[in-house]
Amino acid sequence: MQSYGVRDVEKLLRLPRSTLRALIDAGFVTPSRGARNALRFSFQDLIVLRTAQALVDAQIPKRRIMQSLKALRRRLPDAMPLSGLRIRALGQRVVVSERDGRWQADSGQYLLAFEGDPAEGSLDVIEPAVQPSTTQTDWFERGVELESDDRDAARTAYEKAIAADAAHIEARINLGRLLHESGRMAQAERVYRDAIRADVVDATLYYNFAVLLDDLGRAADALRLYESALRLDPELADAHYNAALLYEARGRSTDAIRHMARYRKLVGG
Repeated sequence: MQSYGVRDVEKLLRLPRSTLRALIDAGFVTPSRGARNALRFSFQDLIVLRTAQALVDAQIPKRRIMQSLKALRRRLPDAMPLSGLRIRALGQRVVVSERDGRWQADSGQYLLAFEGDPAEGSLDVIEPAVQPSTTQTDWFERGVELESDDRDAARTAYEKAIAADAAHIEARINLGRLLHESGRMAQAERVYRDAIRADVVDATLYYNFAVLLDDLGRAADALRLYESALRLDPELADAHYNAALLYEARGRSTDAIRHMARYRKLVGG
């Protein structure tokens, strides 16, 4: 099986040595050792390295990159087939094309292709002129994936999902929640009010907005929203509990008892 040295990889993939080292350290490839302990890379390593760098540049979470590359590598040939090899993304699917047909490697949101023969010094990256559009669903799913790793990027993704579809309820709810959790109260309130002005009717939206107003000390407004949430979803236990506390603080014992009783019934307490 043919292998390639560090200089070959730098030349073929146009990767700086520092980037190559970072990709190795991140665990995307595990090169073998040759003469004098020099690093040696397989054909599969070349494909994985270039794909990994493209996904890193696209700010795809590391966990998702590792999953995609693991699935891709299981099906890659040990060497470049004489008919050539092409890797590209079609919508949500990563498709590998050979002379005998095409097969799906894994899902992913990147778009690039490889052609040529590394032995001939020609491993080229083809960037199609027309990129597939990213839908509001794509942006929302990306936001969900990014929440655990990069909340700023997650907020940006949710904002793009909303820009693509003003009626995307889940994106508005998640964006408001992230802003609230990060202490950006005014921005969170604006997100929730914009949703209501856009005629979004959702129990979770009203509940989250109520919690925000509750934290801001605006009890009367919070109570109205808790009641709105409960009209849409009478089994929203936390809304009953929070409303009970607010009613108790305002001296409205009957309402407080009613909501607390409902809360205990729902949670089995």
